[in-house]
Amino acid sequence: MFTGIVQGKARIRSIEKLEGLWRLQVVFPSDQSATSCGASVAVNGACLTVTAINSAELAFDVMQETLRITTLGQLNEGDWVNFEHAARIGDEIGGHLLSGHVHGVATVAAVTNTPNNTNIAFTVPEPLRAYIFHKGYIGVNGASLTVGHLTPDGFSVDLIPETLRMTTFGELADAADASQRAEVNLEIDSQTQVIVDTVERILRQKAGLG
Repeated sequence: MFTGIVQGKARIRSIEKLEGLWRLQVVFPSDQSATSCGASVAVNGACLTVTAINSAELAFDVMQETLRITTLGQLNEGDWVNFEHAARIGDEIGGHLLSGHVHGVATVAAVTNTPNNTNIAFTVPEPLRAYIFHKGYIGVNGASLTVGHLTPDGFSVDLIPETLRMTTFGELADAADASQRAEVNLEIDSQTQVIVDTVERILRQKAGLG
């Protein structure tokens, strides 16, 4: 499990495209010797398993299904990603609990910058929109964010300068043209998903539809 509090940005040093998977070599901002092989790390919100450790560098094997349903398949060498090590018992839950299981990909629709705030709007696949509520939680590239506003085809969030500094959202905010259509990984809040699905099932049963 993860808290959705991004611990920093890491850089993709190399990508080895093997049959059935990609092998990522990722450089972190500090020594990773305390990390163990087999440990879980969220990379842009996707839970990956550490396969090798070399000082500040970790390796991950990413299977085809993960490449298909997330934005990890769009990564290039030199790209920056958000990361968070798995939470430990006793850690502060400053965001909301995330599993690192990406539900889908959203597209950046618009970026609005003001002196002390950045608003980013996202277009969300229709099947996921039922789980997004005003002031609800959502995981975006591994960051626990509060939904600021609902839009006809998705939602928007408001980000403070510290969030932009610590995450890759700063690169999105600096983009001169939102029409570049950058994409991000989404993880829906699990409690919200259970409530919505349960209510819909009960309503269908009462209506005699299943």
